[in-house]
Amino acid sequence: MKHKIAVLMAAALFMAGCQNNGTNDSAATDNDQPEELVMGFFPSTDSDQVTTRVEPLAEKLEEALGIPVRGEVMTNYSALVEAMGSGQVQIGFIPAFAYILANERHDIEVILKSLRDGEDSYRSQFMVRADSGIEEIADLEGAVWAFPDVASTSGYLFPATQIRNDFGMSEDDFFSDMLEAGTHDNALVAVLEGNADVATTFEDARVRIEDDYPEVYDENDGLKQLSFTDPIPNDTISVIPGLSDELKNEIKEAFLSFNDDEEMIEIMEEVYRWDGITEASDDEYDIIRQTYENFADEIDPLE
Repeated sequence: MKHKIAVLMAAALFMAGCQNNGTNDSAATDNDQPEELVMGFFPSTDSDQVTTRVEPLAEKLEEALGIPVRGEVMTNYSALVEAMGSGQVQIGFIPAFAYILANERHDIEVILKSLRDGEDSYRSQFMVRADSGIEEIADLEGAVWAFPDVASTSGYLFPATQIRNDFGMSEDDFFSDMLEAGTHDNALVAVLEGNADVATTFEDARVRIEDDYPEVYDENDGLKQLSFTDPIPNDTISVIPGLSDELKNEIKEAFLSFNDDEEMIEIMEEVYRWDGITEASDDEYDIIRQTYENFADEIDPLE
């Protein structure tokens, strides 16, 4: 997979472009009230599971807003950003890195962010097999790295930054091969099944695969947390600029009301490990912009 990231992303965006051809009746233009709102989700876990679980969220939002709402799970982060840029998706559940790209390219606006364990930030983890003999990050030189997506904040951007800062070389030189797994779950499974030496995911993504891989926490046969990155601002709920300020505020208030709805919190926990939603502002994501500056000439998943 090494040296093939650009090819993979181009293919993903070609597919997204094919999906985006034609007119879009659901898009809001000139601040008109849209006939339908589409919520876009990224596949941090199994896409079918996300699709099934977000339906009640869409129904609840539709009830609050009085506008038809449906959820759509995109193939990857880049497809979600491009769908919002074209107006096919109006509300996006976007991770931090994808958000700053969406804001830069399409003026996408963050209105809310997630809470996990009551915190509005999280870390990326380096995961290896418990029996690998790997004890520190330096031991990973020459290893095979599995990551979810080149546009993943916790899966790629922050771990790659740590490698560059700690060892003075690019991730492409540090690792012998790089496997773009598609989801955090798949990255962990790649290591568990011996197809990669290390996976980087959000903390702690093992909970997402323990039903299918109960050995994942085993001290001998499972996966262990090798190290963590600096804190990362949590995922966003963001909207396209074409929506009216009134509708944006109604969307914000509707999502915030989910904090008092046990069923909605349970769904968000199952899908993204969210246990709450809080307000957010664009400047909170400046740390992501600053980190991305190190990659701007090399990683441009939206082109």
